[in-house]
Amino acid sequence: MKKLGYQTAFIGKWHLDEEPATFDYYCVLTGQGKYFNPEFLIRGDQPWPKNKMQTEGHSTDVITYITLKWLDKKRDKSKPFFLMCHFKAPHDMFENAKRYDDYLEDVEIPEPASLYYNGYNGSVATRGPNDDYISFIGTSVLKRNRWRNMGKDLKIDQSLVEDEYTHVSYQTYLKRYLRCVKGIDDNLARLFDYLMKKEKLWDNTIIIYTSDQGMMLGEHDYIDKRWMYDKSMRIPLIIRYPQKVKKAFRSDAIINNTYFAPTIIELADGKMPDYMQGISFKSILETGREPEGFPQETYYRYWMHMEDHMLPAHFGIRTKDYKLIFYYGSYYREFSLTKAANYFIGFDTPPAWEFYNLKNDPNEMNNRYGDEAYAEIISDLKNRLATLRKNLNKGDEKYPKLKKIIEENWNK
Repeated sequence: MKKLGYQTAFIGKWHLDEEPATFDYYCVLTGQGKYFNPEFLIRGDQPWPKNKMQTEGHSTDVITYITLKWLDKKRDKSKPFFLMCHFKAPHDMFENAKRYDDYLEDVEIPEPASLYYNGYNGSVATRGPNDDYISFIGTSVLKRNRWRNMGKDLKIDQSLVEDEYTHVSYQTYLKRYLRCVKGIDDNLARLFDYLMKKEKLWDNTIIIYTSDQGMMLGEHDYIDKRWMYDKSMRIPLIIRYPQKVKKAFRSDAIINNTYFAPTIIELADGKMPDYMQGISFKSILETGREPEGFPQETYYRYWMHMEDHMLPAHFGIRTKDYKLIFYYGSYYREFSLTKAANYFIGFDTPPAWEFYNLKNDPNEMNNRYGDEAYAEIISDLKNRLATLRKNLNKGDEKYPKLKKIIEENWNK
């Protein structure tokens, strides 16, 4: 973007160890960042990451303030700009600005049916033999996960009976989440108001609103973002640019986040470098149609086996109509259980496949792997999955234990 003549800035959640040195301006949270009174890393006299700036207030408000200050005072107004504004919110555990404490207080949030009844979702990989593992795989809203459930984290009365406990836990959890989201909405309004009222920037600015992942919010009684199920895998993507983007249309094109950089570069009349992964979807934005040969599937992988939210490691393929997941259930390197931060990291879980017909079962309630009616479709998906893994250099040649598990279970 700098080579194309743009002034560049990055403000907010960076969450990487290396300095964002190629940006003309940066002001990034230290690590994950705190919700209140966050500390930022900035360019300065000392080497990265020693130059720090302390602030006061809620992180969403502070990040917006810094962004507006850069736009108004620090930007070179003779040049176009490329600005990335990244909020910490709504990262779990959700903490909102105090002014939202009463937001939705008297509202009852609709609850997903799968919070109470999970149907035939999952497999021996996620449930264990005879459902033996459901008490610890996947953090929960219910009391199901005895080690970590949201009601325990939120200090919900543990004496409440099961359904009442689930209801109170879910309502508390979702309201915290939505109060964080409300803070983002209101701060985006501040940014948009600046673009509309200052220097006629509104209709001459490409706005891309997205996220790094979706979020399980009680569906299947799961919490967090690591699952390949759609509530976690799908992300928001809203783009506005009246000069080039077709107005008021929705696309069902399969786009993953490696496509963002190539698209932004092409929208700025640049050419994607050969080394860059992904493709541009600029033509879809302009025409509302997928070009011939546009990818009809995407690859997914979660590799941090049984860390944090206690999910088995898995990978898979999603098309517009189907999803195939393989849980290989083992960490890529050996752990000493006495040194592991979490006992379950060293715990191998059973390998298994899951297959969902997303046309008939959008909530992924019925694992149809092994159903002869889908044998041909599953075989085709496995071939496409193998091709994706090869093209992405994800064959696990460096990890013989994982490679062996995958090979031994590929045709089971």
